[in-house]
Amino acid sequence: DKRSVFVLAESAWLGSTLLYRWQRTLGNYIAVAGQDNSVKIFDRHGKKCAELPLPGRCVGMDWDKDGDILAVIAAKSSSIFLWDASVNKTSQIDSGMKDHMSFLLWSKSGPLLAVGTVKGNLLIYNQQTSRKIPVLGKHTKRITCGCWNSQNLLALGSDDNTLSISNHEGDTIRQTTLRGEPADICFSMMKTDERSAQGESTVSVSVDKRILMLFNVNDPENRIELAFQRPYGNIVSYRWFGDGYILIGFSHGYFVVISTHIREIGHELYQARNHKDSLNCVAVSSPVNKAASCGDNSIKIHELSDFKDISNIVQLDDETKGLDQLSWTDDGQLLALSTQKGMLHVFLTKLPVLGDSYGTRLAYLTSLLEVTVSNHVEGESPVAIKVDVEPSFIAVGPFHVAVGMNNRAWFYGLMDQNSGVCTLKLMEYLGTIASMCLNSDYAAALFEGKVQLHMIESQNLEEKMQMKLFPDDDRKGRILCHALTADFLYYGNVVCVLLEDLESVTSYSHSVGVRKVFPDFNGTQVVFIDDKNIGFLFFPANLPNFSPTITGVLWDNWHADKGVFVAYDDEKVYTYAVHKTTIYGKVVLVGSTPLLFSQKPLLLYSGELTCQTTSGKTSEVALSTHSFLKPSSSNSSESSVELSKQIAQALMLKRSINLCKSAGTDTDWAEVGKACMIHMEVELAIQVYRISGNVGMVLSLQSIQGIEDRNLLAGHLAMFLEDFNLAQDLYLSSSRPIAALEMRRDLLHWDSALMLARRLAEDEIPFISKEYAGHLEFIGDYVNALAHFEKGMMDSEKVTFIPLLDLFIICLLNKKVSIEINLGQQ
Repeated sequence: DKRSVFVLAESAWLGSTLLYRWQRTLGNYIAVAGQDNSVKIFDRHGKKCAELPLPGRCVGMDWDKDGDILAVIAAKSSSIFLWDASVNKTSQIDSGMKDHMSFLLWSKSGPLLAVGTVKGNLLIYNQQTSRKIPVLGKHTKRITCGCWNSQNLLALGSDDNTLSISNHEGDTIRQTTLRGEPADICFSMMKTDERSAQGESTVSVSVDKRILMLFNVNDPENRIELAFQRPYGNIVSYRWFGDGYILIGFSHGYFVVISTHIREIGHELYQARNHKDSLNCVAVSSPVNKAASCGDNSIKIHELSDFKDISNIVQLDDETKGLDQLSWTDDGQLLALSTQKGMLHVFLTKLPVLGDSYGTRLAYLTSLLEVTVSNHVEGESPVAIKVDVEPSFIAVGPFHVAVGMNNRAWFYGLMDQNSGVCTLKLMEYLGTIASMCLNSDYAAALFEGKVQLHMIESQNLEEKMQMKLFPDDDRKGRILCHALTADFLYYGNVVCVLLEDLESVTSYSHSVGVRKVFPDFNGTQVVFIDDKNIGFLFFPANLPNFSPTITGVLWDNWHADKGVFVAYDDEKVYTYAVHKTTIYGKVVLVGSTPLLFSQKPLLLYSGELTCQTTSGKTSEVALSTHSFLKPSSSNSSESSVELSKQIAQALMLKRSINLCKSAGTDTDWAEVGKACMIHMEVELAIQVYRISGNVGMVLSLQSIQGIEDRNLLAGHLAMFLEDFNLAQDLYLSSSRPIAALEMRRDLLHWDSALMLARRLAEDEIPFISKEYAGHLEFIGDYVNALAHFEKGMMDSEKVTFIPLLDLFIICLLNKKVSIEINLGQQ
């Protein structure tokens, strides 16, 4: 939804069209001129900042490449007027020309200002050196339009129906005659198979409002003239975009896209009648990937990636005389529209995605000077706060909101529903604030590698003294991130500070820098991301399948989901669950959910994600990993598969097993039983296997009930789950490591059993060797069987002659091997 930021309707402008220009790069100012003899400059919120009186009506204006200087020329004047935005001062330059000015344009890449006159003369003025280069007779009539390219070539069009190309000294490089009046000159780059190293070498010009001519500076003989269908009407305006594409607007309301690739020239890639009666202007903004057209009292916004996708329509029913010119700021955030009766409308097309959350409370930017605070989980009505500055950061706590930019922060108190909001104070810090966090009493600001912690509302001197800077020693390094909970401050590499006495209670020095830190609401669990884009749970447990593109983490605020969090990037949300008592690792990846374009997650509550959008609103995203919360009502085979998937998710998220009770199959019950064993819920696992009729598993689980050694219990469960390597590791770290040997022996894993016996019970080696030999004998491997029988006898003084005699008889009967026995050695 495009929002109106402000409307300018000066009485001196009414009744005629306006000339206006956005400040380059920053877009903080818009300069507007009407039929009165002045230029008025407004900030991006519609507040008038300056006014330049002129000797006549303004006929041209332009901002320099950095947006520092506005140059203006007036009718019947040979002077150039310069307004310096940084100091709000106007200066005047005598051009030295005897004729009046008609055209003005700053260079894209340097301090050069080109000024054309009504008699076709040219002046190139260097703002840095104050050098003026007059070029007489560049054209024979009024210079009306032009464009610089990034290599400082200047293309000019004139009423004498010629196009000239000059260098930065004013020397003519090319000149060509046109078949009508030129308008709308642009430098760009045609779409070619091989990129030219000569930069922007193609000049496009609208000729007589009927033909679009493409002129290559390096190949002047082969110019291309594109004519369009008569029903389209005249060419009103056009814009280059993307890789050599041109968007053209026609007077009868048509909106056409063409390519300049030589194979595609002459073909329309897209065509639509955007406006029924007339079209006045088209505009393109690459930063927001959008194109706009105005006409018939409406603006239509298209997506450049798909022109069929009209993302917005703005109706201006009060504009009876029609619309005029459209212009975007360089960052695509604001779109200005002038009307033929002398009004200027400014709309917000892209809002900075700024927001913060504390528990279930959200604060997010809803307009350039408005922050909305809401808590839909608690049922509170949203509160809109008019802030004093367009913020670069927002922080919210249980009772306060802070916004700010540069080194300043404004604090607002959140009162009850009836009292609204009160402004508390303005704070200045010792550096530009990178981020800020709040809790009920404290604010923590990160700037220039340090965190300043202070009371938000200081009532007396003692509280004012409760301010501390971390780290207190520069040798401890720079802080890159921080977070604040009710009782703790986390920062840096990861250090935890108890707020009660402002002293460090625990610290962990990571091997590389810690870039972001995310504690849960209580501060008892912390996820952090390091400089290698690897995620960890503090105390360090590696997060599985952690994407290097992750930008943030949110913990679930639902009271029963204390171990669930999501990590998100621009495209997906990954759900993780922390398990304190499992036979496996501490953290499991449950699944992922796709995220719509340009949404920023702010709050997670019971599987529902609240996201902030660029339109200043919030949207709800149901995580696919929590689909079990809304089970399907259908009874098809597909729903059975889906139910099994939901059960698996519910188990990983430590939710109840009610799903199984309603529609679970034997396979589902088996999965529930496995999950209970993974989470070491022995009693619950016995109940589940009783229901499913698995008597053997019930007896096995009853035999290990009551074991207090966690590792020993986990080893038994891992063995039941047939994860024998894990079971062995758990047994070896338990109070009864011999269980690992017993397991391998029972499983007939003889090699592993022998290795374990050497470590744990050497007196068992002869018996294991004998059993191993018997197994090898059974499968027909007599050579190895003999070797293990001999090994067993050598390792035991109590070995009897019978096994060897048995083996001798068997071998003779099978006639497979010949053996020599030295009985004297026995």
